[in-house]
Amino acid sequence: MAASVREKQAAALKRMLNFNAPPLKNTAAEPVWKVLIYDRCGQDIISPLLAVKELRDMGITLHLLLHSDRDPIPDVPAIYFVMPTEENIDRICQDLRSQLYESYYFNFISAISRSKLEDIASAALSANAITQVTKVFDQYLNFITLEDDMFILGNQNKEFISYHAINKPDIMDTEMEAIMDTIVDSLFCFFVTLGTVPIIRCPRGNAAEMVAVKLDKKLRENLRDARNSLFTGDNMGASQFSFQRPLFVLADRNLDLATPLHHTWTYQALIHDVLDFHLNRVSMDESVGSESSPAGARPKKKNKKSYDLTSADMFWQKHKGSPFPEVAESVQEELDTYRAQEDEVKRLKSIMGLEGEDEGPISSISMSDNTAKLTSAVSSLPELLEKKRLIDLHTNVATAVLDHIKSRKLDVYFEYEEKLMSKSTLEESLLDIISDPDAGTPEDKMRLFLIFYITALQPTSETDLDQYKKALLDTGCDLSPVNYIKQWKAFTKIAATPSNYGNSGVKPMGLFSRVMNSGSQFVMEGVKHLVLKQHELRVSRIEFGVLMIYDLQETDDYRYFDPKMLRGSESSIPRNKNPFQEAKPGKRVLYGCSELFNAGQFIKQVGGPTRSLGHHSLHLSLIRTTLGSSDVCVCG
Repeated sequence: MAASVREKQAAALKRMLNFNAPPLKNTAAEPVWKVLIYDRCGQDIISPLLAVKELRDMGITLHLLLHSDRDPIPDVPAIYFVMPTEENIDRICQDLRSQLYESYYFNFISAISRSKLEDIASAALSANAITQVTKVFDQYLNFITLEDDMFILGNQNKEFISYHAINKPDIMDTEMEAIMDTIVDSLFCFFVTLGTVPIIRCPRGNAAEMVAVKLDKKLRENLRDARNSLFTGDNMGASQFSFQRPLFVLADRNLDLATPLHHTWTYQALIHDVLDFHLNRVSMDESVGSESSPAGARPKKKNKKSYDLTSADMFWQKHKGSPFPEVAESVQEELDTYRAQEDEVKRLKSIMGLEGEDEGPISSISMSDNTAKLTSAVSSLPELLEKKRLIDLHTNVATAVLDHIKSRKLDVYFEYEEKLMSKSTLEESLLDIISDPDAGTPEDKMRLFLIFYITALQPTSETDLDQYKKALLDTGCDLSPVNYIKQWKAFTKIAATPSNYGNSGVKPMGLFSRVMNSGSQFVMEGVKHLVLKQHELRVSRIEFGVLMIYDLQETDDYRYFDPKMLRGSESSIPRNKNPFQEAKPGKRVLYGCSELFNAGQFIKQVGGPTRSLGHHSLHLSLIRTTLGSSDVCVCG
């Protein structure tokens, strides 16, 4: 299978850290020691991909922020990984004048302009440091890969390309152009790293079309110069001439506003929804025990604990998409297995007289057998300790998630919203849940109501709407999101139908005996045990409609761009359906987004704009077909 975008971006970073030369394999030679200087954008790109140990193995003795106070290290080379902003260029010029390092390797996350390059040259000339500037590279790595099949376009200053920024009422044309250029730059970097030129499909009349037009133009301009094209290098292989082309689908976030507001029931989504989960790291308050502070004493400050949830964590890889009760059961099973292994080691040590009282005479055969077992147990100790660390990690994280589920009755919200979106029979009225003081936070109640309002088949009457608004106000809700969605519905004239969300839903299931017994870490009493049914979200339907897996009227009018047809117009491009037929049996989907937010963050953005929408935020998707299989990438 072709390398994932995560592997390709990590390989590009390792090449950069090896002075832009391929890293040597199977060598016992000491690496060249150097310093890594990055800005916040560079830090965000590197941190999900390379651990500190990996940096150290590549000779990185220090990794420092560009704008921090840094002491001179005159006998060490420095590798810079920064965005080519005015502020960063000024600081680089200052470093040259201060003679901080022995040599400089400047790597820019996006392409640097000629004028800024001249500024660096002038600073190097005035500081008599021209010979110290060894290499200058455009890396085209301006996106963040979180998983093999998940990437985002940005993290720093993400509010610049946020849903609110694109939909705010007073946005100027120049601002919109700048936002579109920022998104296109990141997508261009993504395709350079992927090493392939896509076919682009998008709806008409919104920001997705603006991005598609600009991206098509940028790809064409790069392909026009065959000698300098970023898609004709050795690392691109024969992809330029392959008939199996990536299909890149851009969609609008307004296509489906209900799903981002939906309460979730799977492990990873719950962590992102209820905890502080950022760039694959979850941070939460460490429990300080049940001891109370003395009367009049200052309350103890809670310590923050952070955990990295990475691809090396096999439990995470296996269970991040599982329903939460299954995760709780699996954590308990892992803990029981670990305790059994630990008890076996203790038993062997005790029998052999290494701890505790002598168990009596042991035959030479028994001693030999037990010695072999103990030796095996000791040799597996590092693996056992790592297993214990991961068990503790997921026990702490799952316990924190369970606390939120219980205190906010998130299982009730999830089940009710699933029924709303699948048009199932409701056993309890919406007003009853909104009015229940023990069911959720004001934000939970607002999310539930907005899903009801967005997915309603029949328009909600003004009388009913006023009644819901009053109930929401009584629970402490801010009504600006309701007002925005009301205006959005009037502007888009879109009413959700059952086909928008498919035959989704949940069903109760039997209790988990392990998680319900008294010895379990997770006491699940009062929490519903729900089994997920498969969703077919509207974005998924559009992707497969564009792939021609089945006819979908709303994708018939999608625009079509092929940047490799350098002299062709859109109308002259052949619309052959055959190239995408091979994507059906084994497709690979990569999801991405212009910004990654949870429901709480999104609801604040929805409450911002207050006029009819002229522009929209983005949900983008890429489908890549390769010899009968396909890689699909989604950005939103």
